[in-house]
Amino acid sequence: MADTPADGKDPKDTDKKLRERVDKLLARAPADSRGSITLGGRRLDYTASVAFVPVVAEGFAGTPAEPQAAVMTTSYVLDGTDAATRPLCFAFNGGPGSASIWLHLGALGPQRVVVPDDGSMPRAPYGVVDNPHSWFEHFDMVFIDPPHTGWSVCASEEARKKMLSVDGDVAALAEVMRAWLTRHRRWGSPLYLAGESYGTTRGAALAAKMQDLGAALSGLVLISCAMDLQSLDFAPANDLPYALFLPAFANVSQYHGLLKGPLAESPAAARAAAEAFVDEDYAAALLAGARLSDKRRGKVARRIAELTGLPQAFVEEKNLRIADADYFFEALRAQGRIVGRLDARGTGPMAARRTRDWEFDPGIEAIAAPYTMAAMDHFGRTLGVDLQERYETLSHDTHKAWNWNRGEAKGNQYACTSPDLARALRRNPHLKLFVASGRYDLGTPYSASDWSLAQLDAPAEVLGRIVHRYYDAGHMMYTRSADLAQLKADLAAWLQN
Repeated sequence: MADTPADGKDPKDTDKKLRERVDKLLARAPADSRGSITLGGRRLDYTASVAFVPVVAEGFAGTPAEPQAAVMTTSYVLDGTDAATRPLCFAFNGGPGSASIWLHLGALGPQRVVVPDDGSMPRAPYGVVDNPHSWFEHFDMVFIDPPHTGWSVCASEEARKKMLSVDGDVAALAEVMRAWLTRHRRWGSPLYLAGESYGTTRGAALAAKMQDLGAALSGLVLISCAMDLQSLDFAPANDLPYALFLPAFANVSQYHGLLKGPLAESPAAARAAAEAFVDEDYAAALLAGARLSDKRRGKVARRIAELTGLPQAFVEEKNLRIADADYFFEALRAQGRIVGRLDARGTGPMAARRTRDWEFDPGIEAIAAPYTMAAMDHFGRTLGVDLQERYETLSHDTHKAWNWNRGEAKGNQYACTSPDLARALRRNPHLKLFVASGRYDLGTPYSASDWSLAQLDAPAEVLGRIVHRYYDAGHMMYTRSADLAQLKADLAAWLQN
């Protein structure tokens, strides 16, 4: 009984059930279906396949012959072509703890979920339609649900603990891609990776990891960057995000009519003023801390209030440091509304008590149920997947269990994979990088992505292979139809350059 944890569950029983589930998933035959879509004036027939790939990799528990996870992949492969030379793109979302349905059914795949352009929630029923801006015109595509997202699962608690970490996740997904390429004889294809949000954290590291495995990428697409967590985490003694979020706050405040005078004229005017203030004054004021004179402190507080629409007294109360949660609850408090995090164009009603309890994100609530329900219908009726277990669209347990340390590091630190990306760019002279940012994203703001890309440790000729484009929506900018079309056009131009 000494080995039984406080919750009363026997670890051996848990591992036995996990092993049985993994073996059962890996024994399933792929769910294959046929489809077609017209893109660029050409009809493209394809085979869609949902299959589970084993993770058998060095560093995970068990013997080398014993799979430590079953990872779900959904692939779309063009029929009637020489697949060996057609470009191939692996794609994944983030979280950590998110399945890949957002990129799959939002922007890249042959079908997409349609939601309102303004970030509001649509009415049921939810389904998919043909996507005229699918990236399938340019690549075959494989969407990966990392362990403990979607229907993917590890074979033991020990394997789960290792894979739910920055480095363990990278090792697992690299093994999935290696196995998929081998199984489908696609090592001759030009390879691309596309990741969103935390998927950019793993994507940056995977660019280097795949190079270690002998697979040189032709291109990497990072949507809503999160390579440097220090730029996004409002923590004590970390002033960086206060400076990096301010231009995004100004942009959102202009949208919601909170600014006055020249700042209110356009989003570009608000952004430009905030960016200049950060560069010329605000960053230095944060660095000065208590050494700041009362006169200068008042001037800085007044300018922050002008740029955000927040009361100057509130800015002063917060010691000139407006965190994301402060903005979400205070920007539209007079209207009784909460500002969305992942799409700040969207808002939601506060509780009648006007509390500051973060119960939900209006920016994700508007699309979470529509995407999940549409995806379940698509997997079941169109792709022929018959699984009764819960599909983890956004696994909070996975997110909470995540180990953010890298290598042998212990204790407090910020996860950072931008050095991996810089190293991959320096090692591979043909690797190109495309970055997409939403102006109304307050989870991974465009201004923080600007900073992260500017810090890449590479010479100018290497950084010249980076393209950064901006869109007038949130974290999933492709939910806005105009940005979906522009994203596809920008991708096509990047591929042809």
